[in-house]
Amino acid sequence: MNQKFLLPTLGALALGVSSISPAMAETSACLITKTDTNPFFVKMKEGATAKAEEMGVTLKSYAGKIDGDSESQVAAIETCIADGAKGILLTASDTKGIVPAVQQARDAGILVIALDTPLEPIDSADATFATDNFKAGELIGAWAAAALGDDAANAKIAMLDLAVSQPSVGVLRDQGFLQGFGIDLGDPNKWGDETDSRIVGNEVTAGNEEGGRKAMENLLAKDPMINVVYTINEPSAAGAYAALKAVGRESDVLIVSVDGGCPGIADVKDGVIGATSQQYPLLMASLGIEAIAAWAKDGSKPENTPGLDFFDTGVNLVTDRPADGVDSIDTTEGTDKCWG
Repeated sequence: MNQKFLLPTLGALALGVSSISPAMAETSACLITKTDTNPFFVKMKEGATAKAEEMGVTLKSYAGKIDGDSESQVAAIETCIADGAKGILLTASDTKGIVPAVQQARDAGILVIALDTPLEPIDSADATFATDNFKAGELIGAWAAAALGDDAANAKIAMLDLAVSQPSVGVLRDQGFLQGFGIDLGDPNKWGDETDSRIVGNEVTAGNEEGGRKAMENLLAKDPMINVVYTINEPSAAGAYAALKAVGRESDVLIVSVDGGCPGIADVKDGVIGATSQQYPLLMASLGIEAIAAWAKDGSKPENTPGLDFFDTGVNLVTDRPADGVDSIDTTEGTDKCWG
């Protein structure tokens, strides 16, 4: 992926903390993810680990018990402050509720970088390295509408969202999908207030397979003829597929998603998912470590992508069923790039 990086050039909690690089390193950092089981965050940790070892940064990692476990993330921030960390990389479960803890860290002189999930407001963090999540949703929405053609006007859409707290990443992907599909938005800062009759309903999944299955079952009970399923991520898409398969609907429903992880790309290749928007967590994390090292060295902060209020780490639509007017790559290229 050809990205022009704008970063400076560089010469015991229940969460399960792990020391990852040599104890003698001068710069310390923390990585706090939503969970340590979702493959997306596993890869993010791998990226942070590798870059920390390369740059001589001591990295400690923390994760919530489940997606939505903000209390554990707050506790992790408090631990990082007490440990004298130079920087924190954070994927927040509660993008509004965690802001006071983030401010405490920044007041202590710690650089806080949001990864993947912007805080609310976005400038609550010193910087954000993320996919353009609205664009990621817009791509899968446009693809779904193009794949259906004239039938898009009569679609029955299931919306499988993340959490009732509506963290920013979930709102952006949901609203991007709807706009891409051609549905008028209500308040673009929240999901669920649209009035288009094509939307069967919204259910939350906690971003995991079991949550996706239950959410899909609930919406099928409401309308068994659903033919389009938006999912917040690929684990929830796998759950939705399982629910559809249980009622014999797996072959006539379009499922779209976001993540582009290696398992998700395999699901696209196998026809479980029609299309997914691929993001690059390894890149997010490695850039985050570089930024913390620069901050520790000379107090410099990363710059945003021109015209945006965050650093855009890129997105590609992955499908083996390309649609006119929607840029995409196939699963062969998607496999080469997965998790990037």
